[in-house]
Amino acid sequence: MATPIKEWSKLEVRAVVRFLFLKGTKPSEIHKQIAETYGESAMSRSRVYQWCTWFGEGRTSLGDEPKSGRSKTLTNEENTTRVEELIRCDRRMKIHEIALKLKIPKSTVHEIVHDTLGYRKVSARWVPKMLTEDHKLQRVEISQRLLQRCQQDNGDEDTTHIGLGPGGDFQANNNLFDNLITGDETWVHLNTPETKRDSMTWKHPSSPVTKKSTLDRLKEAIRRKRPGLLRRGVVLQHDNATPHSANLTQQWLQRYGWEILPHPAHSPDLASSDFHLFGPLKRHLGGMAFETEDDLISELRNWFDNLDVDFFRVGINSLMSRWQKCIDLHGDYVEK
Repeated sequence: MATPIKEWSKLEVRAVVRFLFLKGTKPSEIHKQIAETYGESAMSRSRVYQWCTWFGEGRTSLGDEPKSGRSKTLTNEENTTRVEELIRCDRRMKIHEIALKLKIPKSTVHEIVHDTLGYRKVSARWVPKMLTEDHKLQRVEISQRLLQRCQQDNGDEDTTHIGLGPGGDFQANNNLFDNLITGDETWVHLNTPETKRDSMTWKHPSSPVTKKSTLDRLKEAIRRKRPGLLRRGVVLQHDNATPHSANLTQQWLQRYGWEILPHPAHSPDLASSDFHLFGPLKRHLGGMAFETEDDLISELRNWFDNLDVDFFRVGINSLMSRWQKCIDLHGDYVEK
């Protein structure tokens, strides 16, 4: 017996059924020949009989007939308008609530909402602060000033900045980003549970359900000053275990003649430490538990030391694109 054809279409099989039926072949014989030629899965015996009946009634089309049902008849302009009015009145209204209120099937509401109106349900995005118009204006103005500063410095050979060279010595450089240091602070815990996303695993239908206990987070935590982030790596790092004063920092910067660039308030999305460093750091610590602060500090130092220089370069260089996006968004937050 010949090997069944592996690649075929439904229309092709139906055409063969019609051809054999019109030649006078019995449905049982047609099914036998279809199974031998295309395989048992091509068309069941009952389906062969059904198509033979249709062809006997004069059907000539081989395609599927459009499905008729209430959903199609109820998906009309009137119901579409009523559904949209309800959604505009209450953005949190659920599909089954709309269906119950309008007395139409949930499948119809689902089709109107998603296919006709193009709505999709999303969660509200967390932001550091609900920005006022003054906040947004300040963010735009500072972003514009910093972009202009970068353009001027990159094109002005007389403009120099003093910063750390490759060997650790101070040197002059015409590129602002080569000597830009940005800093911030964050909490790191002795016990950092994994995030829900990081703890996800592939599960087979027969696999047991994975479980994890809800751990009480340890109260012990170290609030560490974020290391100075330079394109070549970490250049400054200290703990907040000792008294720290903003005035002392200001005096140190003035003493060595360091320029402080403007930064808008409530804008972690425009700080490399926040949008580029803290996320990978917290993911690295996820699932780890430390007995002492020294163990935690040692792990942090090892993590910083093993970061490639390109990691820091990307974080600093992305500032320009974020300043531009902030301007384009009229001061609103830049998404990650």
